[in-house]
Formats: sequence, C-alpha cells, structure tokens
Amino acid sequence: MATSRRTLDRLHIERAVWTMDARLQDLPRRSRIARRRELRDNLRAAAEDVGGRQAVRQLGDLRVLAAGYLTAEYGELSRRPSWAAAALALLLVDAVMTVLEHVARTAFDAGITATAPRISGTFHWTGVPYLISDETFTYLNGTYTSVGGAWTPLVYVLMFAGAFVGGRMWRLISARLRQRRQTRLAVTEEKSGSRA
Repeated sequence: MATSRRTLDRLHIERAVWTMDARLQDLPRRSRIARRRELRDNLRAAAEDVGGRQAVRQLGDLRVLAAGYLTAEYGELSRRPSWAAAALALLLVDAVMTVLEHVARTAFDAGITATAPRISGTFHWTGVPYLISDETFTYLNGTYTSVGGAWTPLVYVLMFAGAFVGGRMWRLISARLRQRRQTRLAVTEEKSGSRA
C-alpha cells in the first residue's frame, strides 16, 4: 500500500514538473533543466511531509509560477526569445524540403519508368536549383538506386535563419547582457558594502 502511495506521489510530482516544463519552453535549455530539477527536488521533499498531491497543490497556480520563472530569467519585459517558434521554424523548413525532395524524386522516377517499366541504365537528375543537388539514378530492371540529391547549404542557412528570426533569438543576447550588467552591479555593491 505504501508503494502505491509513493507511486501516486511520484506521478503527481512528475505531472506538475512536466507541465511546468512545457510552460517554460522559452527559457534557455540549461536554465529550464535547472528549474525542472529544483522543482522536482522541492516537491519530493515536501511530499515526504504532506504527500505528493498536497505538495503540488501548495505550489499554487502553475501558470503564475511559470511566469515568475520567466520574469526572473528575462526581467519584467515580455520581450524574450521563443524556443517553440524556433523549433517550429526548423521543423517547417525540414518538412517542406522533405516533401519537395520526395515529390521531385518520385516524379523523376515516374517519368523514367513510364516510358520503359523494366528499364536498365544510368540517368542524371539535375535536382532543384539552389535547394537540392544533382542526383544519379541507376536502374536495373525497373528498380533504381541513387547517389546524390543532398540539400544545398542554402537550405541549412534558410533553416537557421528562420529559427533565428522566428524565435527572436537576438533577445537572448540582450537578456545575457542585462544579466551580466546586473551581476557586475551586484559585485560592485558587495565590494563597496564590505569596505564600508
């Protein structure tokens, strides 16, 4: 019975931790992991005294708590990067390129095999200008193997540019500068306080 209660406590805690993690997607990865560990440790310690469900309840509204973490990381300004938007931009470019590559390759194959279904020989596909490099298809009795057809460097540039712009990553730089300035200011105040 004690084991099932402990399991239930862990389930309550993990649910709260991963709910918070989903709300903290805009934090830098390292900071998000640190917050997740801190929250889990605190909840486990509290669960020893009051149980997992009550420990999670004592956190209050998880949305408010998440907003507090974001404010602590980026300050009161709501201008912060969006890791979710950056990941979405990466996935979008990847999905579009995968579909484009599949459709183009399938069309080329269909064109070759439409004229002679059991064809043998080597054929050169020029790819998609600026996006997909040349590819060589070698047919043997209507089935092919291919070499080439890689995405060009421009695709990766577009992918990371989309993530940078979509995720507003330049805000991360300003947040880091602000954090350094605050740390420097705190050190200066501490030194002047210790001299006085």
